[in-house]
Amino acid sequence: MALRNDLLLRAARGERTERTPVWVMRQAGRVLPEYRATRARAGSFLNLVRTPELACEVTLQPVDLLGVDAAIIFSDILVIPEALGLPYTMDEGRGPHFEHTIRNEQDLLRLSASEMEGKLEYVTEAIRMTRRALDGRVPLIGFAGAPWTIFCYMTEGKGSKEFSVPRRMLMEQPALAQRLLDMITTATIEYLRAQVRAGADLVQVFDSWAGALSSDMYSRFAIPALDRIVRSFPDVPVTLFSKGAWFALEALSELPCQVIGIDWHTTPAFARKAVGENKTLQGNLDPAVLYGSPEEIRRQTREMLTAFGPRQHIANLGHGVYPDIHPDHLRCFIDTVQSYQHHQP
Repeated sequence: MALRNDLLLRAARGERTERTPVWVMRQAGRVLPEYRATRARAGSFLNLVRTPELACEVTLQPVDLLGVDAAIIFSDILVIPEALGLPYTMDEGRGPHFEHTIRNEQDLLRLSASEMEGKLEYVTEAIRMTRRALDGRVPLIGFAGAPWTIFCYMTEGKGSKEFSVPRRMLMEQPALAQRLLDMITTATIEYLRAQVRAGADLVQVFDSWAGALSSDMYSRFAIPALDRIVRSFPDVPVTLFSKGAWFALEALSELPCQVIGIDWHTTPAFARKAVGENKTLQGNLDPAVLYGSPEEIRRQTREMLTAFGPRQHIANLGHGVYPDIHPDHLRCFIDTVQSYQHHQP
């Protein structure tokens, strides 16, 4: 199906675009009252993730209501550990919680990476439904968590400021840690392949806890897994977003991905110098800017667009939009990007 708006795909491939495309991480989420209404009907976050009709509905909401240049399938990065055999709950106000964690050999032996596509059929069905409903309006992004980030949750059992448990395992049990990382990577590749077969036009890998590692440890344990993933998708644009890992931009640029996302701590000039001219950059307005006045949002958005320039850029926030941002402020950001005219060289 030919896309009527293919700006994102062209930008991802480094081609010229009439304007900078824009979408927002966590755009299908709590910032929209329409999402909250759908979530209430679902009864819980996990029911929403696991019900294809409802996941499709909230995936479409930001396209319909905000006019973004891409949809991203509504799901959760933690469906991978659940499919491997490590279920979790989502505690209101506290985030994910795993009753059981992986700490030793016996824990690892309880996991299975077989039949991932079947276990996650609810996600691929949501993608198929969304693809039909979009009817070529904009591209559809599939996604997964990066192996290191999934490893963090599977060993720590919850979110953490330090993630000392997974970092300790890397030091004390590196062979066991590598086996778990390899299992997660294999499962992630199969999962993303299923998403592409179902209709995802491009995929993004979220390494939310990349910044918990040193440069050396990230190169040793995280980069090889990302390399395996990216090389498994030669025909689909892949975006790598390693939050807090400004130190890894050069290493990430050596992987055969098309897009590298950057958080708001990294300047466009620094990122471009580290990455070079052969990758598209995605980002990176500080989400907190959206608490400001419309005038301030427009000013800082224009400054960001000017800094990135007219080519090889996908506008986004430097992380997900915060749930208490007013939808009109998010619209202001999106509208500013879409109306901005670069001074072409």
